[in-house]
Amino acid sequence: MTEIDFVLLWVDGDDPYWRDDYNEYAQEYQKNSLYFRDWENLHYLFRAFETFTPWVRKIHFVTYGHLPKWLDTRHPKLHVVKHEDIMPSEYLPTFNSNAIEANMHHVDGLSEQFVLFNDDIFLTQPIPQERFFKDNLPCDMMVSNALSSSSGVGHFVLNNLEILNKHFSKRVSIRKNLSKYFNYRYGIDVMRNIALLPWGRFTGFVDPHQPQPFLKSTFVKLWSLEQETLTKTSASKLRNCSDSNQYLFRYWQLASGEFNPISMNDTLYIAMSSQHFEDDTITKSLSNPKYSMVCLNDNHLLQSDTEFKIAKSIVIQALDKLLPNKSSFEL
Repeated sequence: MTEIDFVLLWVDGDDPYWRDDYNEYAQEYQKNSLYFRDWENLHYLFRAFETFTPWVRKIHFVTYGHLPKWLDTRHPKLHVVKHEDIMPSEYLPTFNSNAIEANMHHVDGLSEQFVLFNDDIFLTQPIPQERFFKDNLPCDMMVSNALSSSSGVGHFVLNNLEILNKHFSKRVSIRKNLSKYFNYRYGIDVMRNIALLPWGRFTGFVDPHQPQPFLKSTFVKLWSLEQETLTKTSASKLRNCSDSNQYLFRYWQLASGEFNPISMNDTLYIAMSSQHFEDDTITKSLSNPKYSMVCLNDNHLLQSDTEFKIAKSIVIQALDKLLPNKSSFEL
């Protein structure tokens, strides 16, 4: 059986020590950010790991140093990783997920094949190893996209593409990986690849906000080639327009053909708004057999405290209905 690890990044925005550090470096407009608010549902992700992906070898839980009170740190599959374990002290403290993700390969004991999880992604039914890795390569989709700034990460993507196009010829990459570029598993989305074929450079890729499989060796290779850029990202305590992000490593795997094409029809992304709670979208989506992974993304559309508390209660009720039993990761 292939050894596959999970890497999970988490921050407790209510930790007063973390908050003091954050406020020291944050700009005034960032200090009241909703970005770090706690939905108090992380334990359901660990229940999902145990229930739906029992084959995972190790879960590397990366934090500032704080831990959920319910987490059993003695669990044999759990490896608690502090930022100081993977990043030089001169870059700490850091509040930049781009910087942390760029250094994931430094996690002690990390397997060559691993999957990056965000804490807003939930598994809803059993998932085989082959959904993430097949023949020792990540499973992904190489669907082209035109660069857009509407996502809020457009500047990171542009930086990534500059690096990618420096090292790869799009036409050579397509020629070498024709069956992966024009693959029936992408469905109608393959038309994006056809439409953007006349452009001689990579203009972007569709970036599903879902668990992302990586090869550790991809990180090692890119650090050897782009150390200056990645060091600059690592030194950014807060997100900076000059950053690259974890998509760079994904794009490298796609352009080099180091992946196996899959359909992602089993995933669902929801940018949560009040409408999703009024029409019961959240509960219906988590119980929909069509999806095995659902991202409940807090994109700050829920502005008021009252609105947020109501939404949080509904999400917890829906997750508890799906995963009512405590996992062995919980005290």
